[in-house]
This record gives sequence, C-alpha cells and structure tokens, in this order.
Amino acid sequence: MDTKKFIKSDRLFLQRLSENDDQLILELLNTDGWIEFIGNRNIKTTDDAIAYIQKINNNPNITYWTVKLLDSGIAIGLVTLIKREYLEHKDIGFAFLPKFANKGYAFEASKAILKSLIIQKEITHILAETLPENIVSIKLIEKLGLQFEKTIEIDNEILCIYKASAEQIISIK
Repeated sequence: MDTKKFIKSDRLFLQRLSENDDQLILELLNTDGWIEFIGNRNIKTTDDAIAYIQKINNNPNITYWTVKLLDSGIAIGLVTLIKREYLEHKDIGFAFLPKFANKGYAFEASKAILKSLIIQKEITHILAETLPENIVSIKLIEKLGLQFEKTIEIDNEILCIYKASAEQIISIK
C-alpha cells in the first residue's frame, strides 16, 4: 500500500503504527471495549505489544495508523484498514482509549484516512464490520457514510457488514 506515511487533520496527526507505539498497544488492547468487541489478544507486556506490532506490520493485508493529538503528540487510538479473505473490499476499523471517546476523534481520523485513500485511488469502496450489539461503532460507521449491506457468520459470530463507495465517502462533511 502506497498510502503516505502520515496524515493530518484539524486536531489530529495520523502515522503508520510503529514499535514506538508499544505503550498505546499495551493499553488499548487491554481496554474493556477492545476485549468485548474485537477480542482478547493476550498482550500483557511491552514485549507482547512489540511482537503484535511486528505481526501487524509484516502483514501486507493490514495497515494500522496511530492517531495522535496534533497539539501534544499524545497517542489516543488506532484506525485500521484490513483486507479480509471473506470480504470483497478492505474494511475500516477504529479503537480509541476510553478517555478520548465521544470527542469526535474517531470520526475525524477515519474520515481523514478514507479521503486520503480515495484521493490516492487506493480504494473504490470501503466496508466496515461490527458486532450487532456494538451500537457506538454502528453510529460512527453510518456517520462515515457507510450503509448496512448484510449480516454474515464468521467463526460462529454474527457480523454486520456496512459498505460505501468512494463517491459516498468523499461527500461526507
């Protein structure tokens, strides 16, 4: 993926996940929200976090961006782009530390990533998947312009799939 190494928005600076983000990974992957809606990755130490980052960065089908506050450089969350075998297009995901939730950061960061990918002609469509009970994510996915498409079952779990075209995404405000 040729996406540039960093993206700026009004309040945020987004850059590719690196081993320097080990503390964010250690904290974020152990939050209740991550464990409930994404799954326990058993990241218990800094070494575990670094190994996780290396695994992500060595997979050509996965890109994680670290989201940092522009004014302070504090890492507050992640936006992810994953090409899954069972989906036609890449899907976007997001996870933020609880103290930075409900401040519009996930929307701002996700919108910046999507618009950058569209401008660079790296995507024509985007998907998002979530558990049906993850109402907070569903609201954000819909705010980003994605519309419910279908439910699927993967590994005995029901997932809601949302979809939007580049034209639908580029028009969001």
